[in-house]
Amino acid sequence: MIKNSPTVKFELISQMLADENNVMSVTELCRIAGVSRSGYYRWVDAAPVRNARENTDRADFELILSAYHKRGYTKGARGIYMCLIHMSPPVVMNLKKIRRLMDKYSLKCPVRKANPYRRMAKAIKTNHVAQYLLDRKFTEFGPRMVLLTDITYLPYNGTFAFLSTILDAFTRQVLAYVMSDSLEVDFVLETVDQLIKKHGVSLKTETLINSDQGSHYTSCSFIQLIKDKGLRQSMSHRGNCWDNAPQESFFGHMKDHIKTKLNGCTEYGQVKEIIDDYIDYYNRERYQWQLAKLSPDEFYEFITTGIYPLPIPNAPTAKKYLNADTSKDIS
Repeated sequence: MIKNSPTVKFELISQMLADENNVMSVTELCRIAGVSRSGYYRWVDAAPVRNARENTDRADFELILSAYHKRGYTKGARGIYMCLIHMSPPVVMNLKKIRRLMDKYSLKCPVRKANPYRRMAKAIKTNHVAQYLLDRKFTEFGPRMVLLTDITYLPYNGTFAFLSTILDAFTRQVLAYVMSDSLEVDFVLETVDQLIKKHGVSLKTETLINSDQGSHYTSCSFIQLIKDKGLRQSMSHRGNCWDNAPQESFFGHMKDHIKTKLNGCTEYGQVKEIIDDYIDYYNRERYQWQLAKLSPDEFYEFITTGIYPLPIPNAPTAKKYLNADTSKDIS
C-alpha cells in the first residue's frame, strides 16, 4: 500500500490512467493505493472547485507578493497585512490566510538573528555621565517627550560609514539623522541641530533625550548643546542596550533590510542614497502593528488630528493610544 495522503494518491491514479501505456483499471489502482473507488470519483468531480480555489489563491498570493516586495524591502506576515490595507482600495486579508499562502508558495518571512559580534566601540566612561531618567518608560509621556539617540556603523567595501539618528520613542519616527565618513563628534551635534530646526516647535521643556555612555554623548560639546537647546539629558546604564531598546531595534531592523544593498556599495555616496531611501520608507511606509497598523508619520498625524487615515471597518480611535499623562514629570 502506498503511504501518502489521499490527495496525492488520487493524483497518482489520475496520472496512471492518463498514461497511454497503462493497462490497469481504476478499481485495481485504487486497491493498490489503498483508497476507495468512490472516493477517487468524488475527487475527480471536485476538480472544478479545486481549480477555482487554486486560481483564487494564486490571485491573492500575487497581492501578497507585491506587498512583500514593495519599495524593495521584504516583510513578514504582519508587514504584508499592513501594506495591503494601505493599498487603494484597501485589501483586507487575515493573517492566517497570508501565512497559509506564504507557506503554500514557499515565501519565506525574514527573521532577525542575534548579532554575534560585539559592539565595535565600547563606551568611554568619563565624569560627565548623566543619570538614567527614562526608566524604560518609552511611551508613557506622549509624542515628542522621549527622544532616543545613538550611532551605528555601516560596513561597505572594506570600510565604514557612520549614522547618527534621533528617534521619537512614542511615534517611532526618525526625527533627525546625519551620516558621516568619520567618527568625529560633529555629525552627532549636527543631528541635534537638525532636530531643533525641523521639530523644535513641537518639543517641550520637559523633553528628554536618552543615549548610551559613548564618548560622543559624554563630551562637553554635546552636553552643552543639549542644555543650550533646552533639552534634558539622560544616559542608559553602561552596557545595557535595553535602556534604549526602541533605538537599538530600529538599527537592527534597518540593517536586516539594507545589508544586501550595502554589500554592493563601493562609494560613500551610494551608502548615503541607501540610508536616505530607507529612512524615507521607514517613516512613511514601514507600517508597525503597535502603531495602529500605520507608519510612524501616519501615526503622529493620527494622534495629533484624531483622524484615522484608512477606510477600514472598526478603525481605532486616537484616545486608545493617547493614554499618556503628559502633566507628569519624567524623573
